[in-house]
Amino acid sequence: MSPRKIEFHPATRERWADLARLFGPRGACGGCWCMWWRLEAAEFARGKGERNRRALRRIVGRGPPPGILAYAAGEPVGWCAFGPRGGYPRLARSRVLAALDEQPVWSITCFFVAKPWRGKGLTRQLVRAAELEAKSRGARILEAYPVDTSGGALPDPFVYTGLPSTFEKAGFREVARRSRTRPILRKPLRGARSSRSASPAARR
Repeated sequence: MSPRKIEFHPATRERWADLARLFGPRGACGGCWCMWWRLEAAEFARGKGERNRRALRRIVGRGPPPGILAYAAGEPVGWCAFGPRGGYPRLARSRVLAALDEQPVWSITCFFVAKPWRGKGLTRQLVRAAELEAKSRGARILEAYPVDTSGGALPDPFVYTGLPSTFEKAGFREVARRSRTRPILRKPLRGARSSRSASPAARR
């Protein structure tokens, strides 16, 4: 199961069934359906499960794609959520992850990888695929919020935002750290197109 055989596609309306199949009945983890960063705590808790699933489906349906899907032999095996930082209001309310400045940042907020593909370098490939897609849609800076596990390994559900080493290998650099375990990393996207000139493929 080499990650080199992976294909990547934006999570368009036509690919909703693939995303739902990858997430499974638990919505990736505990009924989240990748809505944690998009909702206030009480609203998220009320929506765990079916309501969060419907909310994500609406986001996917209206576009633009809120993330990238990875496929192996036609089967969805990985997910990376990203988009303009303003689409994730919980980031703004976070003391640790609040905005650093007024620059138009895009954020990578979440990964979910099927168990057979974990530990095989797929997350780093998802970062690269998200970077290319974001650049084609006009993003100029990508930001990430990994979990520093240098104090001890954590179960997969606790590192759903990725590890610092994954992003560092992809060219990201730490720009702030307001807590011991939650650095903020950034990467400038040189040669990014303006949003008006984004490719048709990026808007599928």
